[in-house]
Amino acid sequence: MRVFLDSDVVISSLLSDYGAANILVNSKSPEFYISNISEKEIKTVAKRLSIQESKMMSLIKNKLKTIKVEEDLKSIKQKFGGYTTDPDDAHIVAGAASAKVRFLISYNVKDFKAEKIKRSFDIILMKPATFLQYLRSI
Repeated sequence: MRVFLDSDVVISSLLSDYGAANILVNSKSPEFYISNISEKEIKTVAKRLSIQESKMMSLIKNKLKTIKVEEDLKSIKQKFGGYTTDPDDAHIVAGAASAKVRFLISYNVKDFKAEKIKRSFDIILMKPATFLQYLRSI
């Protein structure tokens, strides 16, 4: 099972040892993906929040797979901006589509047009806790 994580989920997993995001990224499956653009965003936010760099890099290296999105941000916003309410989140949809995932996990579900993403890419949008419940049910 392939799952794309929004940057907010990755950051949250680094901030709390007990939250849904941390439990999720430390589970044995599924395969978790981020994009090269997300990775850059995660590094910037982690530095701003004084998250230990070694902890962040260990998570990226050992738990996440990074998919390379080739397009520039302007092209991404044009192509994927219609799937979000915030054009700055278009790269998340682009990464999820490029990674050919089944699920997109984000705390900011209101920023995405879930039905449109589902129709166009067959990707289901969920919050981390909801996805954990789903995993426990299968």
